[in-house]
Amino acid sequence: MGTLTQAVEVTCTTAGIPLHLNYGGRSYTVKAQPQRWYVRRRWWAEEYRAALGHGPGLVDYQVWRVQVSLTRAANAPMLTLDISHHIESGRWRLVQVHDALRLEEAA
Repeated sequence: MGTLTQAVEVTCTTAGIPLHLNYGGRSYTVKAQPQRWYVRRRWWAEEYRAALGHGPGLVDYQVWRVQVSLTRAANAPMLTLDISHHIESGRWRLVQVHDALRLEEAA
């Protein structure tokens, strides 16, 4: 299991559910229903004041666990990844690879 934080490009449904992601120059397709939860960030160490009207979403961010495989490879193994989404900025980050050895093989 590997923990990291790297930018990843994510394409979502209109409901905000991840469908595809691009990472390391490769395209991956989500193969199973993603799981979502929220994580509390260290707001006391990162923010001194919240701007008026920006309270919701300031403390928590989304984390999605997705099972993906290479888009162009029909028999590619599935990989399990955790990606975080900062809603206000729209940024996505790859934060954990549960199948680290298989990710290296897929690249």
